Amino acid sequence: MVNVTTVTNFLLMGFSDIWELQLIHAALFLLVYLAALTGNLLIVAITTLDRRFYSPMYFFLKHLSILDLCYISVTVPKSIANSLTNSCSIYYWGCVAQLFLTIMLAISELFVLTVMSYDRYVAICRPLHYEVIMNRGACVQMAAATWFSGGLLGAMYSAGTFTLSFCRTNMIQQFFCDVPSLLNISCSERHIVVDVSVAIGMSFGFISFVSIIISYIYIFSTVLTFPSTESRSKAFSTCLPHLAVIMFFLSTGACAYLKPPSDFPSTLDLMVSVFYTVVPPTLNPLIYSLRNRDMKAALWEVWG
Repeated sequence: MVNVTTVTNFLLMGFSDIWELQLIHAALFLLVYLAALTGNLLIVAITTLDRRFYSPMYFFLKHLSILDLCYISVTVPKSIANSLTNSCSIYYWGCVAQLFLTIMLAISELFVLTVMSYDRYVAICRPLHYEVIMNRGACVQMAAATWFSGGLLGAMYSAGTFTLSFCRTNMIQQFFCDVPSLLNISCSERHIVVDVSVAIGMSFGFISFVSIIISYIYIFSTVLTFPSTESRSKAFSTCLPHLAVIMFFLSTGACAYLKPPSDFPSTLDLMVSVFYTVVPPTLNPLIYSLRNRDMKAALWEVWG
């Protein structure tokens, strides 16, 4: 067993060493965090309290919002606190928890997005069987499977990463604890468990990507047969934003995890990590509320 207690705490990299720029970073992250918090909490409240939103589509949208709330809360508040206190320290077990939660929530979000694409496929391509296929029991089982799968992969990633030894340095070249950044500072020559975990995660990601693409091929081919222009535009307005979110989330995450390791990270590496950890939880409420007529009406009622 390798020694994993060599390092008792880690140092997270900030976006700048200049105090004024750190304050700007903290202010921007705080605004983004409050926007994500407000939007996702509103969606959770509306889909829970309003009986108009008890359909499977809104059931999974509520789970997506809960995941987004947790996902952005794992990394952004700690980064804001570090910028305001001019500190970059994180305890060893805090880093373990942050890595586990980040992986678990990211994988669970990917699976929820996959299930949502399947839900749209059944609703548009097999509308007569929709209530039978997407019944309450099936929806609960799929939601539970997404959370369980995310937790299992998160445990594999974190256990594999923290069985390595960290004796080279304790400076993580990232604003949160992430697998590629931790591998860069590890002095262990063999990363078999981590490599296996990454391979399994990428396999699940590829399967989800293929499933989503197949679902949307059937969806778009069916939508194009609709005689009404209004029906076609409504279906496209519902599906295209969802597809855009998935492609953005998958592409930025794949760039971060498949990129060759580097001892000198660039600003682009930090921006890519922001794109798959901060941007999706912030944009999802806007996309799924502003592009949905019923959701917009409910939001205006709450606002009024």
